[in-house]
Amino acid sequence: MSFQRCELDYKKIVRDGYNKVSHEYYGDSSCDLNKGSIEWVKEIMDRFPAGSRALDLGCGCGMPATRLLAEKFEVTGVDISEVQIERAREYVPNVKFIQADIAEYNLLEENFDIIVSFYTIIHIPLEEQFDLFKRIAGALKPGGLFMAIVGYTAWTGTEVNWLGVEGATMFWSHEDRDTYIKWITDAGLFIEWDRFIPEGDSGHTLILAHKP
Repeated sequence: MSFQRCELDYKKIVRDGYNKVSHEYYGDSSCDLNKGSIEWVKEIMDRFPAGSRALDLGCGCGMPATRLLAEKFEVTGVDISEVQIERAREYVPNVKFIQADIAEYNLLEENFDIIVSFYTIIHIPLEEQFDLFKRIAGALKPGGLFMAIVGYTAWTGTEVNWLGVEGATMFWSHEDRDTYIKWITDAGLFIEWDRFIPEGDSGHTLILAHKP
């Protein structure tokens, strides 16, 4: 596969965007935003014993998925936004948080039982996504699970004044559902199921896969 590499620094756009909208995306008193991710994580937590290792790629401010995982597992959270990571360290102090680009983060081979990534891979330029799936597969232990939100229809673009925040721009880049099924399978993972997750006039794909 080949892609035309992005000319703009979309990583900086995403980092700066989340730095600016961090509190609008998930406020200090929020309890229901991204409630879906709580239900999704609950579906897989019983499949592993306490103390298993989990990785949240694109953990944001640590709420709510990272915090829920940390109730049972040894968790590492990675996010590109320094503001999000700073808040995460306050909200979930028992988790190791790292500020980094997940497309470049050094994933150790066969090191995690669970890897989750919600609404994050869709912010990464397309040409970097398949390699990320391969590295995720390499970082999972045999029998480990990967759960992620990816695209449902193909689209790449930006939005200015995102979430009503003046000067906040956000970038998205995602393929369609069938392409993600192929990429994740080709990376060496077995798809257990996928679901359409509606949002506005469209939606995303939630995928659960395991490493044989």
